[in-house]
Amino acid sequence: YKRWQRDRAMQLWQMDIVGGVMLVNPVTGELTEAKIVTGVDDHSRYCVIASVVERATGRAVCSAFVRALRAFGVPEEVLTDNGKQFTDRFGQGGEVLFDRVCRENGIAHRLTQPASPTTTGKVERFHQTLRRELLDDCGAFESIEAAQAALDVWVEEYNSVRPHQALDMQSPADRFTPIPQEERDVLGLKVPGVLSLVPQQRMAPVVVPPAGEPAEPVPAVVAPEASGLPVRGPEGVASVGHGGPVEFDRVVPASGNLQVAGKQFWLGPARSGLTVTFWADTAAIHLLVAGARIKTVRSHLSVADLTQLAARGGRAAGPSPLPAGDGEAFEVDRTVNNAGLVGLGGHQVLAAEILGGRRVGIRIDAVTLSFFDLSSRELLRVRPNPLSSDEVQRLRGLRPAGPPPRPRVDPVRVQRRVSAVGTVMVCRQVVSLGRTYAGRTVTVHVAESTFTVELDGQVRVIQRTTDVPVRHVKANKPSKVSDVV
Repeated sequence: YKRWQRDRAMQLWQMDIVGGVMLVNPVTGELTEAKIVTGVDDHSRYCVIASVVERATGRAVCSAFVRALRAFGVPEEVLTDNGKQFTDRFGQGGEVLFDRVCRENGIAHRLTQPASPTTTGKVERFHQTLRRELLDDCGAFESIEAAQAALDVWVEEYNSVRPHQALDMQSPADRFTPIPQEERDVLGLKVPGVLSLVPQQRMAPVVVPPAGEPAEPVPAVVAPEASGLPVRGPEGVASVGHGGPVEFDRVVPASGNLQVAGKQFWLGPARSGLTVTFWADTAAIHLLVAGARIKTVRSHLSVADLTQLAARGGRAAGPSPLPAGDGEAFEVDRTVNNAGLVGLGGHQVLAAEILGGRRVGIRIDAVTLSFFDLSSRELLRVRPNPLSSDEVQRLRGLRPAGPPPRPRVDPVRVQRRVSAVGTVMVCRQVVSLGRTYAGRTVTVHVAESTFTVELDGQVRVIQRTTDVPVRHVKANKPSKVSDVV
């Protein structure tokens, strides 16, 4: 019976590519979208592939596929759509790299019929869960590595912990058995040599740690609040409460990556198994081991987050573990030079080249420098703070900080193509415009609470019902519109 179950589990994989992973350039603030190569076992729904790639080229997709074959063994069949990474079915009809990997390893490559997404329904359902539970609320990452670390944590929970309704509330790991290593060694795996030339992905920025702290990379994540996403409690309802400082404990997993309220805290595999105490409020998060502070980062938590953490085993926090005066904020004014730099306490700090020649204010917090417009207090850039407390106190023109600067909230201008039934999709909200506009490209101004659509010289205002940020500015690729009778 076990062999029959294993054979079913390894008979067919479904593969696809999904977007929605946002990368932010820490220097320019520019956002780009990365992709995830995904694969699930058809019998058990076990996720066998979840690889973040900057560009979903055929070579990158095949590299992710080969890694899964090495990890779990070779399935009998793989089912994909007709994307150019998987097939040249609608091109010249030749053999692409994915077909070659399948052919050389005895895998039958099955293709869906055009415009039939339900054929790969299990991997599409996996995408829906991935978006809802991770991508919609995680914000933007500064590197592929940070995004992959967050994805790996989620996939481990999905495979091994999360019950699946279609599996009688079992987890996928309960039904999935990879091919034994000895069988894989006998059969071997044929890998085209070209896969050793996969382009390098975007690396995490180098961060110089404070004196006395180990030099470990910290996967940086833009907080949900910074991207306009409120943090939601159970059933999607925002929690409310006192929001005072909270302490709670977490055990470092084998990966060395802790996740708290959608943010990753990298502590390294060497600290695996240690209990870390978090001291958190809305301004800062301190991590302590055996009472010693090992790391301090700017907080991404809202009052609602703190209330939720307190309700889930947290406790009222004592005094901040920072030394007296360590967390106080100050401000100075400086002029950015033509190279986009400002001088602070003997350090040349990058603001942004586009700010060259401009007089700006700089808010100095414990771990960040916030550059802002002096007249409107509009937030322009955020950079790590390289200054010690003594260096801050010696700065020329130092003054106590005013209210924190805020980013601009002007409406975002996007384009959408009206579908055959007269609707457009904006921020995952369907907006009905009428069949008479089918096939036309319209301009939509996306504000915090409304959509404003320009139609034939008239302006139509629609109330927003979602809080999903804008991810696509340009209209979708035009498609043929059927005649409406």
